[in-house]
Amino acid sequence: MVNQSDLPWYRQVNREQWKAFFATFFGWLLDGFDFTIMTFILIDIQQSFTINNALAGLLGTVTLFFRLLGGFGAGMMADRYGRKLPLMLSILWFSIFAGLSGFSTSYAMLFACRALFGIGMGGEWAAGMPLAIEHWPAKFRGLVSGLLQGGFYWGYIASALAFHYIYPYFASIPDPFSQELGSSIGWRVMFWIGVVPALFVLWIRSGVAESPVWLARKRQLSKEGPSTPAEGLSIIHLFRPDLRWVTVQTSLLMGAFMFSYYSITFWYPTFLQESGHSTLGYVIAFNLGAIVGMALWGRASETRLGRRGAVSLAALIGVMSIPAYVGAMSSTGLAIGAVVMGACGAGVWGMVPSYLTERFPTAVRGVGPGLSYHVGAAIGSMTPLILGQLQDGGMSVVHAMQICIAVSGVLVGIMIWMGPETRGRQFTPVDAI
Repeated sequence: MVNQSDLPWYRQVNREQWKAFFATFFGWLLDGFDFTIMTFILIDIQQSFTINNALAGLLGTVTLFFRLLGGFGAGMMADRYGRKLPLMLSILWFSIFAGLSGFSTSYAMLFACRALFGIGMGGEWAAGMPLAIEHWPAKFRGLVSGLLQGGFYWGYIASALAFHYIYPYFASIPDPFSQELGSSIGWRVMFWIGVVPALFVLWIRSGVAESPVWLARKRQLSKEGPSTPAEGLSIIHLFRPDLRWVTVQTSLLMGAFMFSYYSITFWYPTFLQESGHSTLGYVIAFNLGAIVGMALWGRASETRLGRRGAVSLAALIGVMSIPAYVGAMSSTGLAIGAVVMGACGAGVWGMVPSYLTERFPTAVRGVGPGLSYHVGAAIGSMTPLILGQLQDGGMSVVHAMQICIAVSGVLVGIMIWMGPETRGRQFTPVDAI
């Protein structure tokens, strides 16, 4: 008889665990597509509404800021009603407002649609990550964390392919919603594609099981009964003395992560377009590097490096790759920079889902990671705007990106050490911090 531990890792994961993985993975992929497609069409949006770089960047800022509301609301629902329901509602929500973004007749309307889109974007992560990670064995949590977070980058690749192969068919069609001469409907079509993910909800509803850890806690609470009227308000628990620092430290850490990610990515397609390079090849190189890097760093975090050591090392290598990423003079240098920055500067995100879910006990594993992740998003939401303002002030997009990537990478490497190591932590219905 074959020992279970002797099997390849992917055969040690059962069908229900894989279903939970794919529900979250594809939800995050579709979320990534709907968000990153905007980075390819910023120039078109600026032309349609006659706005400067700062206002274009503000569209990213408002999306990221409103993720906080989605993370907070869906996290609360995930702790009270289970992980599946808020995951489905979030996917429906962001799909609807992605599509409505394409019907915007003014900058103000587009601004509002992107804000509301951000709520769904935040909710998907807050509900989906606990659903998947609570299903999986603890020994593979670092790996699944990296694979899950990589879903966003598959979405980035999908948006790059859509822009390269679908957008050109509509780029010459006049925009019926804009009075600006020369504006096309192409950027609107990119947003309309974002409605498709709504169909994915049907599969989640029928094919994915609820988190076994959450169900075990629900059974336990039904036997004991709530000890206080506020028992169901998991948000209150985050500010008890034993969880207060966990909430603060993880929120600040995620602020540094978000500052880093959006320094690396938000203006990257614009940088490539303005410098005369084709966006598709470099964006795919960056994202393939990120996908591989997340899985490798997630796996590395299961070794003696731990979560903290893996994060610090990945962030350091990412900072060292800045000169090639947005400074290389040759196409080969830019390609190498894209792969290395993707594998390390973005690959460092591979440890985030496992680290955050391990920092919080089961009772608040929906709202805790959801709140801290999206408080971080709110902090990092200023990054696209700051980069736009630096450019409007006379700084080149290259220098603006280099400065922000370096500062944020150092912050990530330092702030991960302000919390404890979490590798190997077990999940139970009532677990310690």
